[in-house]
Amino acid sequence: LICERLLKILTIVFVILGFPFSLLACLRVIPQYERAVIFRLGRLTSSSALGPGLIFKLPFLDQMRRVDLRTFTFDVPTQEVLTKDSVTVAVEAVVYYRIFDPVMSVVNVENANRSTRLLAQTTLRNVLGTVDLYALLTDREEIAAMMQETLDTATDTWGVKVERVEIKDVRLPLQLQRAMAAEAEATREARAKVIAAKGEEDASKSLKAAAMEISACPIALQLRYLQTLAGISAEKNSTIVFPLPIDFLNLFRGFRESGREGRESCLSGLVDVPHIPRPQLTREADVSMLSLRCLPSGPNFI
Repeated sequence: LICERLLKILTIVFVILGFPFSLLACLRVIPQYERAVIFRLGRLTSSSALGPGLIFKLPFLDQMRRVDLRTFTFDVPTQEVLTKDSVTVAVEAVVYYRIFDPVMSVVNVENANRSTRLLAQTTLRNVLGTVDLYALLTDREEIAAMMQETLDTATDTWGVKVERVEIKDVRLPLQLQRAMAAEAEATREARAKVIAAKGEEDASKSLKAAAMEISACPIALQLRYLQTLAGISAEKNSTIVFPLPIDFLNLFRGFRESGREGRESCLSGLVDVPHIPRPQLTREADVSMLSLRCLPSGPNFI
């Protein structure tokens, strides 16, 4: 202690004798974003850092350490992590931190920046090892908050405040990517089929309701018929198709069936006629006789 006081007195005398040139070695300017930690003969001169502004230090006795208080960021190198469900993934993260206590960052740790970087790598591995792959892909914010809390607690004694942690990228194995893509495609196709079936069901219900409404009012059906004809004629087509009632078509079908029965009876009459010798006739006479035999006996016509 006596030697320290003696050295301090001698330094002050030297500064006085070398004035004003000695001020160049005694005065330092500290920016707003920095603080100065002063050690005098290896011991802290103050429990708090100095600055910003102009500070005074004794030459040869005081040693000054500058500490930057701005927020720093660094990328965590890609880490091969084994998740809780035994899936190997490659994860990249970003960490934002700052020094909130310059004295602790100098006294309690050799290199606060390097120590924080190494701790972030191990913390990333430890935290991701406790979650499964689904949580890693869907709950990134919660996992990042968990990492931030763990890092902040561990670096508190270093005077370091971890402000934020972001998971930048998660790379899955190629085979797992293909399997997940196939599963997602199958899910989309199933969802599309369900939506299409639901649409058809709704459409059938609407058609059923419309049919019931029209059947309750025949005039509405006739009005719809006229509207359809008006729409077809407005298109200026060369061919217009007129929809006919089903009963009208059934009438033509009955005529057709009656004609078919008449032809069949005519042919059966030809088969039943016994063979009678007849004189030789010309071809025109044969055709006329065949026509007379095929005439129907009733009012039906072919």
